[in-house]
Amino acid sequence: MSTVTKPATRRGRWIEHWDPEDERFWETTGRRIARRNLAFSIFAENLGFSIWVLWTIVVINLGNVGIALSISEMFWLTAVPNLIGSALRIPYTFAVPRFGGRAWTTFSASLLLLPTTLLAVVVPSGWLASQSHDTQFWVLLACAATAGVGGGNFSSSMANISFFYPESRKGFALGLNAAGGNVGVAVAQLLVPLVIIAGVPAAAVKLPVHEVHLAYAGLMWMPLIAFAAFGAWRWMDSLSQARSDTRSYVSALREPQTWVMSLLYIGTFGSFIGFSFALPLVIKNTFPEFLASHPFIATYLAGLGFAGALVGSVARPFGGWLSDRLGGARVTLACFLGMGAATLTAIAGVERHGFALFFASYMVVFLFAGMGNGSTYRMIPSIFAELGRRRGGDAVAYKRRAAAVIGIAGAVGAFGGFLIQVVLREASLGVSALMKAAESPAEKAAIAQANADWSVPALWVFLVAYVVFAAMTWFFYLRRSVGVARVPSLAHASI
Repeated sequence: MSTVTKPATRRGRWIEHWDPEDERFWETTGRRIARRNLAFSIFAENLGFSIWVLWTIVVINLGNVGIALSISEMFWLTAVPNLIGSALRIPYTFAVPRFGGRAWTTFSASLLLLPTTLLAVVVPSGWLASQSHDTQFWVLLACAATAGVGGGNFSSSMANISFFYPESRKGFALGLNAAGGNVGVAVAQLLVPLVIIAGVPAAAVKLPVHEVHLAYAGLMWMPLIAFAAFGAWRWMDSLSQARSDTRSYVSALREPQTWVMSLLYIGTFGSFIGFSFALPLVIKNTFPEFLASHPFIATYLAGLGFAGALVGSVARPFGGWLSDRLGGARVTLACFLGMGAATLTAIAGVERHGFALFFASYMVVFLFAGMGNGSTYRMIPSIFAELGRRRGGDAVAYKRRAAAVIGIAGAVGAFGGFLIQVVLREASLGVSALMKAAESPAEKAAIAQANADWSVPALWVFLVAYVVFAAMTWFFYLRRSVGVARVPSLAHASI
């Protein structure tokens, strides 16, 4: 009978024997332990995503504490955490085999106290408000950069949970883990606007400039972070068999399919996380008249920016489920075409100053981006299984290579979110220059109203990108005219 043996020579909750493919072991021992680790992994990852996007709400409230930044400067405050979180995803993946899932989850969760403490102490301080504009910006940028640590948690969490589950149940577990983490974006963007106005009279909240308690945006997470770290240390486990597979990563880096799928993941996850970071700021600076006439939406709901992240998170498992039935490539192609069509209607919404059309369009973008996250992740193991069959290679080696590609694509895709914000920032530079030259708040308001369509050039760039991604998906995975021996064409495979 398979049992879990306690290690005699290693301290902590290390499990020496772990065989989830053994049905008897799984039913008697493995399932319970895996579920417990999954639960705390989701909780810690959810907090990581919440902290990662925390500055999306902070930037749109800086004016309420007397700090005036241009649109392009505010985009830097949301883009830098995105960039750092993307860069951390690869080292975080290797941390689990090195330190153990239990210890690393505890450490990575505790690390979230750094950005929350800085936000609670530095940003609302009277010292910062009295500094020059340049000093304010660079201090804020440094504080915002620390929120990037939350972006790495996804990779370590996914890598850790993948070791606990058998192949037949791994897809559902990883999908649940990913969706649970992604929801943290919506949680932060929904709750933070409510918490920072706690105790402020309702009549005052309706004013364009009103009192906010930005310290609360950091303080509110600290008890949850402490519980996540304690829970991970107390109830999670580490697997001795969770080894890093450097050889598979090196092999994956040499494989053309790795880079094709990484580019496609830029289009799906990059869109999800990039627009999650950018949408509250875009709404604030594109529809000031709508927000002024709807103070409840503007203040209590931060312009409804949270809704997109919620839609995309919920849609992710559905994209994977649909891919199991129709094929990941077909679903991915449909998602890119849908995102392109929705972006076109979003452009019309901006040009007509129609908030409802723009907002509805971007909910569709988030829907297809979330589904595309699931479908692209579903494609990767299928592609490498097919390559293994064609080349007559070791199936286990190609399975490990697929796992490595998932980690690589996750990091590259997150970097796509940074690119989205850079494009939006470039589109905002003209308006930012005019606003900087304005001498009065009334003049600034008039400039903002006259240039409400500043984001249209960026939206056209995104539309072209989705057409390119759709063409890539068709060219590499769906067309039938190219010989199957050519790589990277896999048109005749069931992907």
